[in-house]
Amino acid sequence: MSKFKKKRGNSTPGISTASLPDIVFMLLFFFMVVTVIRNAELKVDVKVPIASELKELEDKSLVTYMYIGKPLKRYQEDYGTAPQLQLNDKFAKVSQIPFFVEEKKLKVPERNRDKMTTSLRIDNDVTMGFVTDVKTELRKAGQLLVNYAASQGEVK
Repeated sequence: MSKFKKKRGNSTPGISTASLPDIVFMLLFFFMVVTVIRNAELKVDVKVPIASELKELEDKSLVTYMYIGKPLKRYQEDYGTAPQLQLNDKFAKVSQIPFFVEEKKLKVPERNRDKMTTSLRIDNDVTMGFVTDVKTELRKAGQLLVNYAASQGEVK
């Protein structure tokens, strides 16, 4: 007679957790790679105009954003209420645009430099004179692809 008997029944084997850390790290790396970090904190109030015909930008990695508008309340003590130009996270003078554009071009591969686009996010209340000054500086810097940001809607 045998001392040990085999159990025969409907028992299921336990779930192996040996690969669980690998799965967690793969998910962690996936989200680290696909997450886009916001580039700039808006320091100006921008309410873009409404347009009926819009076209989306194709390669957003080649887009440089410039914001023009009235400074937010917390910055009005230092900068006033006149429209200001914001490049990245800083207020800037219009004369600093060529340096900003050149700095951005150096970060892009040479084959893509002619495809770089500058997107102007301009508040509705900004005068066209200020916008013309910005466009003139962009022309001097050799940045000829310019996009005007707008929101979708019915034009009245």
